[in-house]
Amino acid sequence: MLSVDAFDHLVFNVADVAASAAWYERVLGMTRETATPPSGGAPRTTLTFGRNKINLRPIDASQEEWFTARSPQPGSDDLCFLTSVAPDAVAEHFRNCGVAIEQGPVTKKGAMGPIRSVYVRDPDGNLVEVSSYE
Repeated sequence: MLSVDAFDHLVFNVADVAASAAWYERVLGMTRETATPPSGGAPRTTLTFGRNKINLRPIDASQEEWFTARSPQPGSDDLCFLTSVAPDAVAEHFRNCGVAIEQGPVTKKGAMGPIRSVYVRDPDGNLVEVSSYE
């Protein structure tokens, strides 16, 4: 029987690749990389953090340029990132970055037990949860 072990990467559909990349770099400390895919075509922007990667797909890209979901829409994601930083410090960091806190710190249920979360929105309106295990 098939079972999966982890994510390799995610694709975010974004209205403005540069704005989204800048936000994730500045607010969440991700690293931006731009490269032409092995199959050729337009350069693609990715964000890396830890062992993870996010591809930023411009919403106006065609299926030929980016083989993707049938109905890609920016702002329809709900994401949870883990950090070892204390929730109050996460909230303070968001305030210092000028990012409005939607909710938190609050206790929620994570994949491995209770987590303390702070919620914000990225430039496309995706709900971004930054959490730490208690």
